[in-house]
Amino acid sequence: MAQPRAVVIGGGIGGLTAACALHHDGWTVTVLERATVLEPVGAGIALAPNAQRALDTFGAGDAVRALSGWQADGGLRLPDGRWLSRTSNEAAARRFGGPVVVAHRADVVGLLAARLPEGAVRTGSPATLADPGAPDRPARVTTLDGDLEAELVVAADGIHSAVRAALFPGHPAPRYTGATVWRLVVPRPATPFPAHETWGTGRLWGTVPLHDGRVYAYAQAVAPARAVAPGGELAQLRRLFGDWHHPVPDILDTADPTAILRNDVHTTTRPLPAFHRGRVALLGDAAHAMAPSLGQGGCQAIEDAVVLAHAVAAADPCAALGEYTRQRLPRTTVVVRRSARVARLTRLSSPLACALRTGALATLNRLGPRVALRSLDGVADWRPPARPERQPADLMTSHTSNSTAP
Repeated sequence: MAQPRAVVIGGGIGGLTAACALHHDGWTVTVLERATVLEPVGAGIALAPNAQRALDTFGAGDAVRALSGWQADGGLRLPDGRWLSRTSNEAAARRFGGPVVVAHRADVVGLLAARLPEGAVRTGSPATLADPGAPDRPARVTTLDGDLEAELVVAADGIHSAVRAALFPGHPAPRYTGATVWRLVVPRPATPFPAHETWGTGRLWGTVPLHDGRVYAYAQAVAPARAVAPGGELAQLRRLFGDWHHPVPDILDTADPTAILRNDVHTTTRPLPAFHRGRVALLGDAAHAMAPSLGQGGCQAIEDAVVLAHAVAAADPCAALGEYTRQRLPRTTVVVRRSARVARLTRLSSPLACALRTGALATLNRLGPRVALRSLDGVADWRPPARPERQPADLMTSHTSNSTAP
């Protein structure tokens, strides 16, 4: 009996997770990535316990946990160094059933890609959806090397997804939030320091140690869309954050100006009517772009991937993708909106508004669980759905109409 085939458009963490989960279930998987490399080298990613439990479903969770560099205290600070709220990864583990792992994206991508068969990932391979498919025919994807047919196409092609635009042409695209973010990784510091996120007026800075001793830093500021920084991005970061508390100036002094990533933040303004059409499923930012304020963008993409794999394990994709939408659309809509609320707080630029924000956060911190942990209640404690049993008849249905396609 032939294996069902899946084509994944996009080789980011969400797309690779989908490929791994489907491969684990016996699918023949091809990942098409437009870029010539899988991931930028200058970025980190936070993987909360919900994402780790999703990765456990195909055996990758423990390998990701081993990448964690944040083991001690941390919290929320002000630009002068004062602490608003303190927490720890041990507290996160008690609250959510596991710690938050902050890892280098390249390490996570490499770990996932290594679980796929040789040749399954094709870089430098732009792809276009030619036909979303239907119960009586496969989906079809056009590549530089010809067309590929598959029982399932997973569109993990990012915020500006061409597949989403093709499936839902009248739906509004994600919009610019008014803030831009920078990400960088710097060498091991001479003096250790606790992980922290610092909120200023219309600006934010975060610093987290990685497992190999290096430091992942990220920054956010209110800025016009597609702005060009005079003198380069490092000069802009120095103007914005150079007088903030230790270790921010030291990190900027050791940063490689050629390895700083800058991206405008876009978010979904109105949920899609569905995350699927025909034999195509949208995943991650292609389906529900969100602000990075909860660190859940990658986590929700990983959840999507595992729920999708579970759904199509029990039935033909045309029948199963409705269940994928039913499970994922409501949950991701809640996370998108919660992320947007926190993001609006981080973008406050009025000194008075920021002072009121500081007072409110300090009060909340005294009244109960730490602010940073409370914001993830109902999110980081998610667990994957029970795995359905696939019947031989379901597998037969998924490919009998096109078993001769390449």
